[in-house]
Amino acid sequence: MGSQQEQQVAVLTLPDGREHRIPILKPALGDDLFLDVRDLYAKTGAFTYDPGFTCTASCMSAITYIDGPRGICLYRGYPVQELCERGEALEVAYLLLVGDLPTAEDSVHFADEIKGHMLVHEKIRAMYQNFTIDAHPMAIMVAVVGGLSAIFSELDPFSAQHRWLACTRLIAQVPVFACMAYKTSIGQPIMYPKANLSFAENFLYMMFATPMEEYVVNPVAAKAINAFMILHMDHEQNASTSTVRIAGSSQANPYACIAAGVASLWGPAHGGANEAVIAMLEAIGTKDRVSQFVADVKAKKAGVRLMGFGHRVYKNYDPRARYMKRLVAEVLQELGVNDPLLEVAQELERTALADEYFTSRKLYPNVDYYSGIMLRAIGIPTSMFTVMFAMARTVGWVSQWKEMVSEGQLRIGRPRQLYNGVGQREYPVGAKLEGRDSPCVAPTILGREGQSRQTLSGSAKAAADRPRGSVPPTSRWWIPSCVRVNVREDVGAEVVVQDHS
Repeated sequence: MGSQQEQQVAVLTLPDGREHRIPILKPALGDDLFLDVRDLYAKTGAFTYDPGFTCTASCMSAITYIDGPRGICLYRGYPVQELCERGEALEVAYLLLVGDLPTAEDSVHFADEIKGHMLVHEKIRAMYQNFTIDAHPMAIMVAVVGGLSAIFSELDPFSAQHRWLACTRLIAQVPVFACMAYKTSIGQPIMYPKANLSFAENFLYMMFATPMEEYVVNPVAAKAINAFMILHMDHEQNASTSTVRIAGSSQANPYACIAAGVASLWGPAHGGANEAVIAMLEAIGTKDRVSQFVADVKAKKAGVRLMGFGHRVYKNYDPRARYMKRLVAEVLQELGVNDPLLEVAQELERTALADEYFTSRKLYPNVDYYSGIMLRAIGIPTSMFTVMFAMARTVGWVSQWKEMVSEGQLRIGRPRQLYNGVGQREYPVGAKLEGRDSPCVAPTILGREGQSRQTLSGSAKAAADRPRGSVPPTSRWWIPSCVRVNVREDVGAEVVVQDHS
């Protein structure tokens, strides 16, 4: 190690005896150390192997700071729980985008700018007519957010004005898209936002209002939505945020980048965690069954998992979860909602935190543990939970994308791999690989035991006589060489698939 005045280094000794000095980087906050291996391959011919990037920093960022062992989460230096208690969602969105809290004048101007973008292009609205009524809202979100890149394709990511426009437009319209997705899924008419409502109030209005009668927003529900959005706005380099950065590193349209983030968030291991918590609590049923559930978890009983506990980063109580726990109790009390799942959740938390099995493994409640109960109390259906997450996280995504592109040192993301396949081999010229000359997987439409069949319409004789691999001018069907054609006068050509996949 070097002296205090010198750059600290770590020394890597390679198998051939060579030594490589690796500079050590320190963050602005915290005690973590980062080994700067950017020149590792150039100087040593070696790579690092880190599946899941659990020990790898892919960028520098000044937006969110997390200290997992201490349970700290800061947005631009402000504790997230303080922002929830004192701030408005759009104030925090401005903070993440710009770096400082807005002045009173900035707040008014920014809120007006966001509201000015909340009207959705009619071409985007027309997309909703093509989704089936049972389409998952997240599938709709991926499509319509990506669809913005077709409407606003002229955007230049290297123009500061265009970047700001993309960020504010997404912050404004993703909540509108979310509500339109919900209305589409239940067959109700889409409701447009109102200029006299706050950001959180507009969301509730678009979700629950109908043309039949005037809708009055409950201030308790608006407070809950405001806090939910702030708590979920950003969380450093998680899976979806990293996806947005990777997509953006190719200079892709920012709307397409955010659509990629939505797709990544959709997974149950990421944005779908609060849905899984609700399913777990419903499966437990009553608090008197909690002890048996905990015993099953410890015994690793098949199909039994403790959801909403533990986090990749936090090895302490998630600070967002502390605030959410208190907020849930307040919201349910003020709304007069008696949700039996809250009692189950509280009993499960008490039991787990008193058990050395869980505490020794650093398993504490995370923000997803109580958030689903709060959303249920407001009237948000479970299918919309992940959409709510996407709506809030859009602020962090665009902030991270804007930060990355604004640095002026954009490099396309290109991870390496540790190859574990077969070595180089030659294609067998003149020799046919029996049974493996053409990969073939076909859907099963008609079958008997032990066989997978597909029936083609048309002349049985014509189909049977057709050369394999040929495409007749009057037919859409192609018969690969892994298919055996049998002639049956009752059904025409019966095709038996020989599946070698």
